[in-house]
Amino acid sequence: MQRPYVTAPRIVFLSILLGLIMVAAVPGIAASQEKPGSKRGPEMKTGWSPFVRGGYVYQPESDLDTGGSFGVNRFFIQGGATYMPDFRRSVSLAVGYGYDDYFFSGSSGFGALSPWGNINSFRFSVPMRYSFNQNWTVFVLPTLRATVESGADVADGIAGGGFAGFSYRVSDRLSIGPGFGILTEIEDDLSFFPVLLIDWKITDRLRLETGRGLGATQGPGLILGYQVADKWNVSVGGRYERLRFRLDDKGVAPKGVGQDRSFPVFGGATYAFNRKLQASVLIGVELAGELRLENENGTSIVDSSYDPAPFGGFAFAYNF
Repeated sequence: MQRPYVTAPRIVFLSILLGLIMVAAVPGIAASQEKPGSKRGPEMKTGWSPFVRGGYVYQPESDLDTGGSFGVNRFFIQGGATYMPDFRRSVSLAVGYGYDDYFFSGSSGFGALSPWGNINSFRFSVPMRYSFNQNWTVFVLPTLRATVESGADVADGIAGGGFAGFSYRVSDRLSIGPGFGILTEIEDDLSFFPVLLIDWKITDRLRLETGRGLGATQGPGLILGYQVADKWNVSVGGRYERLRFRLDDKGVAPKGVGQDRSFPVFGGATYAFNRKLQASVLIGVELAGELRLENENGTSIVDSSYDPAPFGGFAFAYNF
């Protein structure tokens, strides 16, 4: 089972999939519970530890309530390195790229507009962790991102913010604490959101923890994982997702803003080939989904909810 690392917000579906993998840019809550040499998750070692991870998720077409349908192909790759001078402190540098290929169909409604196509996401984050002692750990994560449709000016899609929180080690089986995030939005108000940081080893095999917050989320979600065998872990979880992006100047809303919002729930399985390489598969469904089209000032033009949307995919993670 992965440690519940906290990483940069806003990487849509792959935040869920990568959250199943036992690797991340910075050690998280569970790092304060695990001892050096523990067999759980990737090997913890001092010094520099480069990493790379990526994946693909396919969401087939789902009906839009105003007419038409849409689907998405999603790809993500991230690389970076973590520096850990000792087991109490760490800082990471992470750079990521996401590609969301939306496709629309239909002769009426939102689907007929085909309001956007390929969305590019560029992200840079510096996750940090500091443990004052065996019980108290603080997390800080500044992040900068740009999310734009192909052909749009990257500078018009820049946003940033950060996340901070702390956890308290109640016992060998439970660490818990509050966190909060502040994020700027493209043509929208600041987003403030609370996060529960938890790592609860309910039994020797069953664990509830805060999942990775990569993505288009208002903070990390929750994951319940079960260690089936030494190399196999299965998980279920859920989260809130929201992605906003700047559009190009050639579509139905020149230089406007697109938004995709939903509540995904999912199940997945992770296989650890060794302490360095892990791979995951995932299936799930987006609930209460909604697409929105806005003009360049952020005023709503049209929106449409969509039917529960199934999705599935795979991912990998490698620690050098």
